[in-house]
Amino acid sequence: MATRHQARMAVVSLLYAFDLGNGNIAEHTDEILEEKKIRNKQKDFALTLYEGVMQNITPVDEAIVKHLKEWDFERLGAIERATLRLATYEILFGELDSAVVINEAVEITKAFGTEQSPKFINGVLDAISKDK
Repeated sequence: MATRHQARMAVVSLLYAFDLGNGNIAEHTDEILEEKKIRNKQKDFALTLYEGVMQNITPVDEAIVKHLKEWDFERLGAIERATLRLATYEILFGELDSAVVINEAVEITKAFGTEQSPKFINGVLDAISKDK
């Protein structure tokens, strides 16, 4: 059985694909989640997160842009942008403590991002959580 962490990693993958121009990724979410063995409750959890980010992408992106110090949103790596979108959505609209969300995002970034990504993600999300 998949964990919530694995479900979040799958959501980051979906958001990454969307960000790279695959606008019809929503039509394939079931297949992608099944391929990653995300089923039952965790599938529902993943779909809720993905759909939540997509339905709130404007306020999520605005919150991220507001807290980028010397970075241009468009120049962020697609993995970092996807991870920030998911975590920002959870901070702004979710029920989990921000520290838990930030920790999850940092762990996901360690798996997918560059060596510098976790520190960057942590800083941006910490600023967003303090400002909400």
